[in-house]
Amino acid sequence: MFRMWGKLMKNNHLLRDTVISNGDYSLSRTQMVLQALEEICYQFDLGKPIWLDSTIKEFQRHDKARFNQDCFIEHIDFDFLEIQVIEE
Repeated sequence: MFRMWGKLMKNNHLLRDTVISNGDYSLSRTQMVLQALEEICYQFDLGKPIWLDSTIKEFQRHDKARFNQDCFIEHIDFDFLEIQVIEE
């Protein structure tokens, strides 16, 4: 089962978190990641963030990525959204 953890952080404090699960292995890993990110953003009522080159490299290296204000079009009232793959 593929699981991704999404966290909203502000001043080193966890504001909200959620875990998204997906057992549909007909999807590629990239599709599962993007689908989980979309669900996290839906639950947190956020617009989808933009994947910057630095974000992609961080995710490829650590299975973890942080989306800060530079990655969002609208203003955000938290420091960053962090996603992390916790199970594959």
